[in-house]
Amino acid sequence: MTMTAVQVRARTDAVELLPDPEVPARPRPPRQYAAAYKLRVLAEYERLDKAGKGALLRREGLYTSLIGEWRKQRDRGALKALGQGARRGRPPVDPRKREVARLRADNARLRDQLARQARVLEAQGERSALLSRLAASSADAGPSEPTDPTAATPGTS
Repeated sequence: MTMTAVQVRARTDAVELLPDPEVPARPRPPRQYAAAYKLRVLAEYERLDKAGKGALLRREGLYTSLIGEWRKQRDRGALKALGQGARRGRPPVDPRKREVARLRADNARLRDQLARQARVLEAQGERSALLSRLAASSADAGPSEPTDPTAATPGTS
């Protein structure tokens, strides 16, 4: 049976529409293990027999070369030094220091608030004194006459 050009094209078009099933490989960065994990695995590894050691390595996805490296690190004391005090992130703050910092910030805020209120009271006192002087001077001068020029003056009409 011979295929026409249309039939060949239909088959090749269908194949081209399918996505490529191969996934491009990305290199994985080397795994990093915590010191506590290394020590735990080493302790378990050394307790086991040959078959158990192989099962542990398969279960954890490790190689014997890693176990050898970790033993060297442990013997040098590197794992112990890492496992005890090294923590990632921000170092913990002493609660007393945190409380002292909070109290100092509150103290500074309250001092600023007190200074603002003192300035307000001083300004209010000055205004009160000024109004008292104005009231006293207007009482001495007597009642004032209207100054509106359009107002009719008595006796001019």
